[in-house]
Amino acid sequence: MTEEDVSGMQRFKVGELVVDPGTPILLEGSNSPQLFTLLHGMGLRYRHLENGERQVINFVFPGDFLGLQAGLMGVMGHSVEATTKMTLCVFDRKELWSFIKADPERGFELAWLAAVEEHFLGESLTTVGQRTALQSIAWMFVRIYLRLKASRTSIDGTMRFPFKQRDIADALGLSLVHTNKTIGILKSRQLLGWTGDDIQIYDLDKLASIGLTTLADPKIRPIM
Repeated sequence: MTEEDVSGMQRFKVGELVVDPGTPILLEGSNSPQLFTLLHGMGLRYRHLENGERQVINFVFPGDFLGLQAGLMGVMGHSVEATTKMTLCVFDRKELWSFIKADPERGFELAWLAAVEEHFLGESLTTVGQRTALQSIAWMFVRIYLRLKASRTSIDGTMRFPFKQRDIADALGLSLVHTNKTIGILKSRQLLGWTGDDIQIYDLDKLASIGLTTLADPKIRPIM
């Protein structure tokens, strides 16, 4: 970001917020007065069904801009919750339009972030409908690794992944047992390792081949 960009963002920014794991950031159906950029930490986007079941929509990583849906449509269509301790940059939602009018280039970057999210959700739907469990999980690890690489938060084939296998199963429409067995297959083939909250990618090319996806260089994401 240029000094001018930073100055503009500072006028839009109202502060920073640190939250503990399990803290709701945004609630489905709410009309949040705030927007957020995630600076540190990770979380989940999810929806609740009428029977109380939760559906994970996506994972939340550093650099993600949260709350744009409510900023444009009035209410949130999903919830966001912290999986780890989070540090968030907080913006005043009512200043969003003034901010975009004053800095159209940053407005375009907001649209770019929304388009990337839409593209990922389209890929996710294709995965749930057409990829096998092995292909789905390989695809997911490749896409997340490239996403973290784009935000410079993966290092030498290792990425932090503080989520549970149940979250993966939920996001991909798989059973927990099937997910566990499939991850075991990838580990036995020495394609990846999983130690605590870290995943080691040993053969990204092979994972991409299994996941029926490509390894195009990730574009550097703008930070709001």
